[in-house]
Amino acid sequence: MPSNDILLTMDQSIAIITINKPERYNAWTRGMRHELADRLKELANDDAVKGLVFTGAGDKAFCAGQDFTESQDFGDDATSRAWLFEIRDLYDLIRRIEKPTVAALNGIAAGSGFQLALLMDFRIAHDGVTMGQPEINSGIPSVVGPWVMSERITLTQVIDLALTGRMIDCEEAVRMTLVNKVVPAGDVLATAIALARDIASKPPTALRQTKRAFRLSTQARFDLAFEIAEEAQVAAFASGEPQQCMEEFLRVRQSRKTARQ
Repeated sequence: MPSNDILLTMDQSIAIITINKPERYNAWTRGMRHELADRLKELANDDAVKGLVFTGAGDKAFCAGQDFTESQDFGDDATSRAWLFEIRDLYDLIRRIEKPTVAALNGIAAGSGFQLALLMDFRIAHDGVTMGQPEINSGIPSVVGPWVMSERITLTQVIDLALTGRMIDCEEAVRMTLVNKVVPAGDVLATAIALARDIASKPPTALRQTKRAFRLSTQARFDLAFEIAEEAQVAAFASGEPQQCMEEFLRVRQSRKTARQ
């Protein structure tokens, strides 16, 4: 049964998918990804839907990545592998959508949330948006993220973002060609919808076949990234480093929350 964590609305023929956990910066869980996958399968097969726009609820975040309150318990091989396989299946599903996809970036896009944005055909942002691949700071090997980034930017830039774990502002993201267009914050969603509608108006067979070509030409490296990530993920969680880093992150967050009360 659908929850309120993944919202679906329509603007004529354009589907708007909203990650709806603003109190957690739209960080997502396995359940949310399962629900998103179910929604995407329906939308991909619905001829009335011509394009998809992804965004986050509120004005703080697009998606902050994995919810650490869940992943701090991924201690055994089976759980960490299942987590990775679920992400692979979701990413593969997104890559197979033959309709235009646009990310309406309304705030932070980090980790797998950053990857989600980069899997879209286009990214619209405002100048307050920040993004990055901070997984290494949480003890998680950055493997899939660098593959996603490498389809957009240079290896030098990929190494920088993956090994420093730093977040970049919108201006730097534009210089790196990670963002297609910057508009005022209040115009991000409308601009993304208009772009999706414009691309959807192209000759449909040419559009489908062009997107299919992009997917097929990058499939081998996509598969290899997840093959490498499986081994890296199991080794990391077996070491206990991710659990320790995430526990510390949650402890600091709770202490800050308590101090504000």
